[in-house]
Amino acid sequence: MAQSDEENVRHLPRSRLREWPISLVLLGIGLSMIFVATDHFRRGSVVLAASVVLAAFLRLFLPENQAGMLSVRSKSVDVAVMAVLGVGLTIFALWVPAPN
Repeated sequence: MAQSDEENVRHLPRSRLREWPISLVLLGIGLSMIFVATDHFRRGSVVLAASVVLAAFLRLFLPENQAGMLSVRSKSVDVAVMAVLGVGLTIFALWVPAPN
């Protein structure tokens, strides 16, 4: 049997709350974009790198049923890709000279 509209609405907030890991990462990415847009290139780049590293740590330590949208492939592949990207972004953020 199909669920009624009332039952669907009642379960909606709970399912959205389960996506807090990706929401936290996206908040960090949005904050980094604000820093870059306000001429704080290095600070924005470091916050972006920290957001990707945070995503890697969340994917590593959260169980499968709580990782939500951070779970794309197997845990080892997700963590490895995000860790390499996060460390690479950190190196480039600190290596590239700030614009004058």
